[in-house]
Amino acid sequence: MRHNEYTVKIGSELKTLIINTCYCIGYSGRNKEHILSHIKELMALGVPKPKEIPELYPMRKSSITQESVIDVLGDQTTGEVEIVLIFGESEDEIYVTVGSDHTDRALETVDIHKSKLVCDKPFATTVWSLQDVIDHWDDLELVSYIKEGNDWGLYQKSSVKSILPVNEIIRFLKNKNVILRNCIVFCGTVPLINGFKYANSYLMKIIDPVLENTISFQYQTNKL
Repeated sequence: MRHNEYTVKIGSELKTLIINTCYCIGYSGRNKEHILSHIKELMALGVPKPKEIPELYPMRKSSITQESVIDVLGDQTTGEVEIVLIFGESEDEIYVTVGSDHTDRALETVDIHKSKLVCDKPFATTVWSLQDVIDHWDDLELVSYIKEGNDWGLYQKSSVKSILPVNEIIRFLKNKNVILRNCIVFCGTVPLINGFKYANSYLMKIIDPVLENTISFQYQTNKL
């Protein structure tokens, strides 16, 4: 298998997807007032103000991974559950899954883009076709847990209605002249329940309560 090929499960079948480019979308919340309030909170912690809202961050192609362990530098990195779009060979071949925009929080106070670039971006090995969930998109839920001792503690839980609608995300990408073919996009996260917590093990889920389906994956960090 080539380095830009990834195997995913869709239904009962396995499919190989080619991914040539990767992007993260920051500040992609649906409520602009909440975003501005969040930006002020981050600025108070030393995080630079974004250049625009939303903001597009091109990522290293080599950062994309389905491995269960990622290497990190230092002990101030955290994962965030994200809804992920994967674009195939044609415009109507779009898949939905869950991933993590793992980020170096220490470096984030210096440069947001660099804080994302230095960390790998894990994503699940199961996907859904966008056409199967688009009619109830806002019902989808993102959930993440972190390992606290021997137990999993709830870290994030919310419906994706707090994130821009999928059609607006695609429009935003096109306006940025992103070539969607063979592209993976980490589209946004949901609020933290009790603020940032540094952990070594993460469990991430996207839940479809309408069709009663769940995609989940786990990963750990290895501190260099």
